[in-house]
Amino acid sequence: MAYVIVWEFRVGPNTREQFEQAYGANGEWVRCFRKDSAYIRTDLLRDARDAGRYLTLDVWESESAYEAFREAYRDEYRGIDARCEGLTESEQEVGRFVAVLGLSLRG
Repeated sequence: MAYVIVWEFRVGPNTREQFEQAYGANGEWVRCFRKDSAYIRTDLLRDARDAGRYLTLDVWESESAYEAFREAYRDEYRGIDARCEGLTESEQEVGRFVAVLGLSLRG
């Protein structure tokens, strides 16, 4: 069953393009996540009514796989987090979710 971590970000107008590059499909976060075979994908969503609000949905095969990744790549994860900190005004983990029957999380 897929495991999804959802983050909410507030991004100022001067850093939105850089933020989208760092957090998007070919960004630094995804390149790091792809090193682990349990990583499925990341969706980057911008609020349709508030251009400075974004969500990311990081999809993994399981909670244990995600936690193992975090441990194995701890230093790289922290480094990326530190580099990207200046791109956001705030970030907050919204929650962690599991896919329900019938929801396709691949592709």
